[in-house]
Amino acid sequence: MNSKKELRAHFLAQRLKLSPDEREAQSLKMANQLLSLAVWDRQYFHMYLPIAQKAEPQTEFIMHVLQGRDKSIVLSKANFNDHTLQHLLLEDHTKIVLSAYGIPEPESGISISPEQLDVVFVPLLAFDHEGYRLGYGKGFYDQFLSLCRPNCLKIGLSFFGPQPHLPRDSWDIPLDFVLTNDAVYRF
Repeated sequence: MNSKKELRAHFLAQRLKLSPDEREAQSLKMANQLLSLAVWDRQYFHMYLPIAQKAEPQTEFIMHVLQGRDKSIVLSKANFNDHTLQHLLLEDHTKIVLSAYGIPEPESGISISPEQLDVVFVPLLAFDHEGYRLGYGKGFYDQFLSLCRPNCLKIGLSFFGPQPHLPRDSWDIPLDFVLTNDAVYRF
């Protein structure tokens, strides 16, 4: 099991084995792990909304923490034609809709550039001891993270601990942190 395709299938299967209650409990613990990070002097936090079919960590717990601290939350809208993301400020009246790919996204909103972002929460299937992640393989986040400022913090959320080593490409950008239910990994 060395190819990225095999690894993606393996880790998605592992995630799907977790019950909804287990995923919810672990997601809440990840949100609590965030409280220990020195990120509270930052303002613009990019958040992904979980894809139900992929059993991703539930990010609404983190969003509640951020909203409680008056942080600006930015969500993405994916363009599958050119694999880019449009970033929109979450407001009280923002309408969230499911895309044709089953991704919850803001329908519209105020555009925010990647250079304005202070923290980006990054979806992943797995990560290794050096902070490299295994994503879904479409390149959305690789391209997006390359546009962010060098001091923008990149934080992954994972139900599982680090792997010894994941295959990587020259354009892969390592994460700064990964939050799990029982640890904060720093890279």
